[in-house]
Amino acid sequence: MPMDTTRTILSPSAAAETVLAFVNTRAIDGSREQLGDGAAFAQWLRLEGLTGPGVLVTHADAAAARELRDALVLVLLAHAGEEDDEGRARAEEYLRRSARLYPLAPVVTASGVQLLPTGDGVPGALAHVLAAASDVALRGAWMRLKACRNPPCHLGFYDRSRNSSAAYCSPNRCGAQVAMRTYRTRKAQEE
Repeated sequence: MPMDTTRTILSPSAAAETVLAFVNTRAIDGSREQLGDGAAFAQWLRLEGLTGPGVLVTHADAAAARELRDALVLVLLAHAGEEDDEGRARAEEYLRRSARLYPLAPVVTASGVQLLPTGDGVPGALAHVLAAASDVALRGAWMRLKACRNPPCHLGFYDRSRNSSAAYCSPNRCGAQVAMRTYRTRKAQEE
């Protein structure tokens, strides 16, 4: 993932898009769970260009991918201001263990440095996701990757606001839902 200097901090890099594609594999708004089993995960990996057609993907691989995805979602929720210190700490510990399971190696060239997976197959694909997250962080945009704070949603999104203050994937949809729930709760407590 070489640096692309034509982008601004307000637009997501290819690495940010990779991380978001991975965290948004959950069943959201009636969509299908893309990491539900080995076959579904294999299809997603092929569509994303992370593995070839001959790679064996098991149900255990899909479960490992879901755990990695869930850890990333918890970290992205923290970026959106969700205050679950215990959950965030567990997620960060899981990501540290994942870094050992799916190692990366720096590749230095005249044009820059990239972190690349040391393996192939499913471990290489999951390492590719971690490499993308690392690339986003090295670009200074890690805190702009967020998960929607609306509990039924938690969709991953890139915060394009100038002050990086977005907390919902859509202020008109999820932001409005949260505001309405808060209003109804307050009204019920007043009665």
